[in-house]
Amino acid sequence: MVDLTPTVRIEGGTFRMGSAEFYPDETPVHERTVDVFELDLHPVTNEQFAAFVEATGYVTVAERPLDPADFPGYDPDELVPGALVFTPTPGPVDLRDWRQWWRWGEGATWRHPFGPDAGLDVLEARPRHPVVQVSFEDASAYAAWAGRRLPTEAEFEFAARGGLDGARFAWGDDEFPDGKLMVNRWQGSFPWRNTGAEGWAGTSPVMTFPANGYGLYDVTGNVWEWTTDYYTSRHEVPGQEPVDAGHRENLLAAASAEPGSRIPRRVLKGGSHLCSPDYCLRYRPAARSPQADDTATTHIGFRCARDAA
Repeated sequence: MVDLTPTVRIEGGTFRMGSAEFYPDETPVHERTVDVFELDLHPVTNEQFAAFVEATGYVTVAERPLDPADFPGYDPDELVPGALVFTPTPGPVDLRDWRQWWRWGEGATWRHPFGPDAGLDVLEARPRHPVVQVSFEDASAYAAWAGRRLPTEAEFEFAARGGLDGARFAWGDDEFPDGKLMVNRWQGSFPWRNTGAEGWAGTSPVMTFPANGYGLYDVTGNVWEWTTDYYTSRHEVPGQEPVDAGHRENLLAAASAEPGSRIPRRVLKGGSHLCSPDYCLRYRPAARSPQADDTATTHIGFRCARDAA
């Protein structure tokens, strides 16, 4: 059996969560306190997720048949299991339309993230890369099997900051200290030309880039990571009225992926190898992104947390 990821004890404390520099959903900056907890040293890898699947027989959301009730107007015969696959464009495109570089990959799964015909078996080629094509349910199932849980948004951000309260990046305010690339993010012109981060165009093996001040790897860049928090368009500040319009008695409904949808959205943290300064400057601890619970993609992974002993 593949060993579980070692955890790092995070002593907890009070910090300034969010940022007023970049995207509206990172505001307002506010004080948040987290208790002591433990967080995985790095994201869960392909070989670790394979051990979970072998031990339990678990079938991921991307591998399950699609329910026609969730896709009104579509021919049921065309509803083939799969997941979202990033596909570079031939050249520059209008960055306002993400559908130009995302496609539905029939048969795309955690083991074959670009589809069965792409010729990539991650267990053979990328065992130490972060697992991708995992939904919130999949990540939660792994965490339960491992005797752990997924982190909250506040826990993840506190840990990602590595003790640098208010810093722009996980290592400080200078993106390239001493000219060094500190994170796996897009290099070149998004979404068509990527020269690679330290030779990696796509995910990189965990622990390839430097750890932060708490000794954690890949807390920004490489893959986005699931948290347990429901997404709202701005931070909910404890003790204050909700910042979104109106009073919300049902946060689950407010976090729906689309108006009227029954699928809630969770907060992703950390950014990924697809983050580019000309499109997505989200490889920062304060950055956040919404993702529907049932959605798996080629740039979303996870790591586990647990309450400190």
